[in-house]
Amino acid sequence: MTDRSPVRVIYLGGLGRSGTTLLERLLGELPGVVALGEVVHLWERGVIAEELCGCGRPFPACPFWRQVGQRAFGGWTRGHAERVLTLRRRIDRTRRIARIDHPDLAEYARAYRSLYEAVGSAVVVDSSKHASLACCLVASGVDIRVVHVVRDPRAVAHSWGRLVPRPEDGRPMTRWGPARTALHWWAQNAALELLPGRGARVTRVRYEDLAAAPAATLKDLAERLELADPDLSFIEGHTAWLGPSHTASGNPMRFHVGRVELQRDDSWRSGLPGGDRRVVTALTWPLRARYGYVGVAA
Repeated sequence: MTDRSPVRVIYLGGLGRSGTTLLERLLGELPGVVALGEVVHLWERGVIAEELCGCGRPFPACPFWRQVGQRAFGGWTRGHAERVLTLRRRIDRTRRIARIDHPDLAEYARAYRSLYEAVGSAVVVDSSKHASLACCLVASGVDIRVVHVVRDPRAVAHSWGRLVPRPEDGRPMTRWGPARTALHWWAQNAALELLPGRGARVTRVRYEDLAAAPAATLKDLAERLELADPDLSFIEGHTAWLGPSHTASGNPMRFHVGRVELQRDDSWRSGLPGGDRRVVTALTWPLRARYGYVGVAA
């Protein structure tokens, strides 16, 4: 175990399409909090592939990330990014959560710690989602607070089945069938359930609660995360006003600036075929019930 990091990391965990990007954008509007996006994908998609930052510039051209890279590593290099990816393949695996120790764990976690500290903020948000990365960070002494974001698995399955174009190049984002989505939903949430036993501080938020009462849910979460006096003036009822962000990787919402309506998406109720719904319902028990998603009206 290394010394505790001076930066507090709010780590958003959960399966994609569960509302993590929305929550990250809202948290990023709080004073003293900087949202970084899915840092786990920054090395490949930002440094190597040079995809767009949330501000709309290519990653290498973004002044924010140029400064972070210079402070953390003396500048971004392909070689260093490839080294982090190699370490990730060795260490950052869900099957290792029960025993995450590895000879290269300190080096792997140091890359994240150095990046977080180079931001220059007391609190950063990393929406990497993966329980295994959270476990690596906890084991290496990073001051991390995990926010476990859950959403009705039937809604998640419906979302993963949609055709969504990537904002970078228009190509379709990855699509999964209902059975595959259900298995991933169960595996990722089950892995996050293990983190308290590994020493992580974990709090849970349901997407449905955030959509139903944005300000109240965010205020309660901020208090649980020990964020002092959160200013929620950017939320008016079910409307939020979002400023520019510098998030690395994630769904198209990370590029949105200005007004956004916070409305619960229940299109799965009419859009997810009955057979698919039954498959998801069967494969996600009993975690689905644990999170309060019981019956059609959940």
